[in-house]
Amino acid sequence: MAAPRTDWQERIQPGEAERHARDAEAMSAIQRAKSARYGNGRALHRKPLLALRAILSVPAALPEPARHGLFAEPGDHEAWVRLSNGGPDVANDRAPDIRGFSLRVWGVSGASALGGTTDHQDFTLINRPAFAFPDSRPFVGLVTAAAKGPVHLLPWALRTYGPLGMFPAMARLSKDLAAPFPGFACQAFYSAAPLACGPYAARVRLLPPAGQRAPAERPQRWGDDLLARLKVGPLSYRLQLQFFVDEARTPIEDASVDWPEALSPYVDVGTLSVSVPSTDAESLSAQVERSVFDPWQALAEHRPLGEVMRARKVVYFVSQKERGAA
Repeated sequence: MAAPRTDWQERIQPGEAERHARDAEAMSAIQRAKSARYGNGRALHRKPLLALRAILSVPAALPEPARHGLFAEPGDHEAWVRLSNGGPDVANDRAPDIRGFSLRVWGVSGASALGGTTDHQDFTLINRPAFAFPDSRPFVGLVTAAAKGPVHLLPWALRTYGPLGMFPAMARLSKDLAAPFPGFACQAFYSAAPLACGPYAARVRLLPPAGQRAPAERPQRWGDDLLARLKVGPLSYRLQLQFFVDEARTPIEDASVDWPEALSPYVDVGTLSVSVPSTDAESLSAQVERSVFDPWQALAEHRPLGEVMRARKVVYFVSQKERGAA
């Protein structure tokens, strides 16, 4: 186990801003095509599964590296939760996909990562501890190729990995996407890329409630599975931080590296209590769907870090404008 350090650095590559602008336009084109088919919506994580209210409780006496921004003072914060499938299509919940657990925490006050001030802190989490790629370039290439049709995936793989690496890479990606999903009450969710915590850098994990088991049969709707569990009683998730300790083993720029837990153990920084939706469930769902969930909708003390997060800053903003949410 190593102590958290504050000597992390971001390394911005030449031409990165121009590339991110091109990638945003490519994703926007996909978004327009999908919106023409399904109606106005997001570029990715298009299909909402459930919108919920929650309470995030921040405890007292957190370790010093965690006591910054949202976690500087103990207290309870109202929160919104948006659960989603990760793809650009409105697909059956039984189809293999990345799953999203987005969280907006209200009741904060301070300088914003985007300038000015903010009254909320967003966390956009997925059910993978790291991304499939070290940076955004191959991911955008994959999404663009897939949007054109399966016949375009092999040429993308050839360009990206070469003739010797393309088939092993495609096999790895297919295996990862097809990994069984046990449900939103049984799966951990991760930021998969770092953010600042004051002078420190950390990744975020949300641990599922204890004692929950995957359903015996895969449900038609994952949102219904979680609702059924909430009708039995509230569910409590553990929000955690994992801190940067050195560039070699906990890199800032390479989002494909799963930071070793033995080296940098997760630290509990809050409890997220989720209850069955109240009588305003329909109104809440519409409100959440109109809203933006963006890692850059954050306190400056939790500024997103690394190339993947810098790409998101540009791509998300263009996507938000495309659907009239920015």
